[in-house]
Amino acid sequence: MTIVIILVKGAVWRHICGMRVSKEKAAENRDRILKAASRLLRERGISGVGVDTLTEAAGMTHGSLYSQFGSKERLVEEAVADAIAVKGQELEEVPTLGNYVSEYLSEMHRDDPGSGCPFAAWGCEMQRQSQGVRERFTAGVRGMVGWLGDRMGSGIKQRQRDEHAAATLASLVGAIVLARAVNDPKLADDILGATKKRLER
Repeated sequence: MTIVIILVKGAVWRHICGMRVSKEKAAENRDRILKAASRLLRERGISGVGVDTLTEAAGMTHGSLYSQFGSKERLVEEAVADAIAVKGQELEEVPTLGNYVSEYLSEMHRDDPGSGCPFAAWGCEMQRQSQGVRERFTAGVRGMVGWLGDRMGSGIKQRQRDEHAAATLASLVGAIVLARAVNDPKLADDILGATKKRLER
C-alpha cells in the first residue's frame, strides 16, 4: 500500500511540475510574441504587419499566437501597451528633461523606429484602430504629458505646466514623424535641430 501511495504521489508531483513548466513556457512565449510584435509594428506600421510575419518573427506558430491573444487586434492592443510601458520604465533613467529632448531628437532615435517612441511610430495610424488600442495609446499619451509636466519646474501653475507639456510632446513627436517621412537627409537633420533649439529656449 505504501509503495502504491508513493508511486501515485510521484505521478501527481510530476504532473504538477509539468503544469508549472507549461505555464512558465506559455508566459515566455507570450512575452516573446509581444516583444516581436512591438518592434515590428513600430518598424512597419500596424497595417503593414500580418499574422504570418508576427509569428515568424517570434518563432511561434499561428496556434500559439491565437491561444495567447485570440486575435491580431488583441495582440496589437497588448503590444501597444507593452511598448508604452517599456518606454515608461526607461524614463526613470533619464536625469533631466534636457537629456530626454536631446536623446529623443537624435539621429539614432529617428533611424531606429523599432525600439523608439510608440507615439511617433503609431500616432498617424491610431484614428483607424479599435477602441481598445486607442484607449491604451491615449493612456500612454496622458502619462507622458504628466511626466513632462512634472519636470517643468514649480514656478508656474499646473494648468500652464500641462499645456506646455502637451505642446512639448506634440513638438517632439511631430519632429520625429517629419524627419522620418522626408527623403532629404539634410532636411531631416534640420527638422530635428530646429525643434531642439526651439524647445531649449
